[in-house]
Amino acid sequence: MPEGDTVYLAGKRLRAALTGGTLLRGELRHPRLAEHDLAGRTVTGVVSVGKHLFTRFDDGRSLHSHFRMDGSWHLYRPGMSWQRPAHEARAVLETAERVAVGFALHDLELLPTADESRLVGHLGPDLLDPGWSDAHAAEALRRLTARGGSEIGLVLLEQRVLAGVGNLYKTEVCFLRGLSPWTLTRDVPDPAAVIACARELLLRNADRPEQSTTGELGRDQHWVFERGRRPCRRCGTRIRMAEQGDGVYARIAYWCPTCQPGATPARRRR
Repeated sequence: MPEGDTVYLAGKRLRAALTGGTLLRGELRHPRLAEHDLAGRTVTGVVSVGKHLFTRFDDGRSLHSHFRMDGSWHLYRPGMSWQRPAHEARAVLETAERVAVGFALHDLELLPTADESRLVGHLGPDLLDPGWSDAHAAEALRRLTARGGSEIGLVLLEQRVLAGVGNLYKTEVCFLRGLSPWTLTRDVPDPAAVIACARELLLRNADRPEQSTTGELGRDQHWVFERGRRPCRRCGTRIRMAEQGDGVYARIAYWCPTCQPGATPARRRR
């Protein structure tokens, strides 16, 4: 599932391309929305909230989309060939200048703009909220520490605690803070610093498609994420990997046992 910065960047690009434009074509190719035609509507804005996108129109409605595992929005000039098959398109929003195509968007809903909170009101503070303040940080800390009996790697993925963190940033935040992903949240020495680290990494990558946590672009972008069985960049210890979470929520965790001492999957099971 995409990280929050991927959705933020998609929203930023859609906002720049569509805002103020009147739709010449507004197709929603979703079974529940096929009867709706948005042609003639003017786009008034595009807003990202965590991993959710809202495209707003001048009739007081919003189109909600969520990428899930394989969804994405592409931008084209009129007449350009699409990079994904047409049968994967779930939304086509075309103005005189740009064509926005939403591919594999399993979650689409057309709703009153005033009701957007129905879909995102349960989320924790959005780490990429342009209005982030001390109050946001305090609420994020309250929600995180309230999950004291849960493993920090799982808590970081809970969108009800923090909106925007996915498996990549969960993994890298734990490494940078020297925490095993299986550390109980109540045992994290400085939970506020964990939140600040997650926000910093997302902000650092919010305006580019590359997601670097090391400060480098190219082959050396990540500290431990997807580097299982390879040497740690910091100490040389072989990076370990194991599944964390249950069922559909399970994700592969990567960690360096030297740089991130503490609880392990085997110890937690015992």
